[in-house]
Amino acid sequence: MSEAKQASGGRPQLPDIDVHERATFRGREQSMDRRLFMQLQVFRSPIGADAAKPAKALHGALAGEGIGAVVYADANDPRGIGLLTWSEDPAHFVDAVRPLFARHELSQLELRPELTMMGRTYATGFEPDLEYWLLKRPAENATQEGWPWAVWYPLRRSGAFAQLSDEEQRSILMEHALIGRAYGAKELAHDVRLACHGLDQADNEFVIGLIGKDLHPLSHVVQRMRSTQQTSKYIVQMGPFFVGKTLHVSRPTEAPADGG
Repeated sequence: MSEAKQASGGRPQLPDIDVHERATFRGREQSMDRRLFMQLQVFRSPIGADAAKPAKALHGALAGEGIGAVVYADANDPRGIGLLTWSEDPAHFVDAVRPLFARHELSQLELRPELTMMGRTYATGFEPDLEYWLLKRPAENATQEGWPWAVWYPLRRSGAFAQLSDEEQRSILMEHALIGRAYGAKELAHDVRLACHGLDQADNEFVIGLIGKDLHPLSHVVQRMRSTQQTSKYIVQMGPFFVGKTLHVSRPTEAPADGG
């Protein structure tokens, strides 16, 4: 709208705010005010230490607390360890995950903050089952047995993209989406898409996770996306990239039912 709505007395009316995620599929409208938060943190073990030991200790601590997580070996750093955790409640990262690193066997790990990524799931508007896509599918992809490789990276689009019409944006995003779906249909790469507006120290907008059986197709999809209009014209920053191979997976402990 070019002009603010006028309320009684000539005062501008506040804009409508709706924080729900919405999707329509086959005429069925869905709305949810829930989403999943995911966080990737990357650490480096001390010089001379065996990185497998703190990775195993971290897995033991996570499993002991019932925290759902993936522990990665950093493919680009022989002392590197990646940790992916998730929860609907972002306080989980502060109240449950953070205290683990005060334990003696984990206190010597050095955080690499430039590789910290955090985001929230969001709806594109076409999800057939909104609850599944927002709350379950991301963790299922990240923990799928037989898909050990992961490439995680943030990105930011230029302000020019936001100035495009809705129709122009849909066309550009559809090109991107069709390529991603083609890789998924062939079981070559599966994605996790997170919004991180205001959650990222580098002012990124999205975090992307590519998960798969082999590393080459994950690199290939990044290469293929470079030729799309969105990436070649409107992406102003991608990365840094974290490449990890799954070492350990821990499953979250289900919360007990009320009164149980």
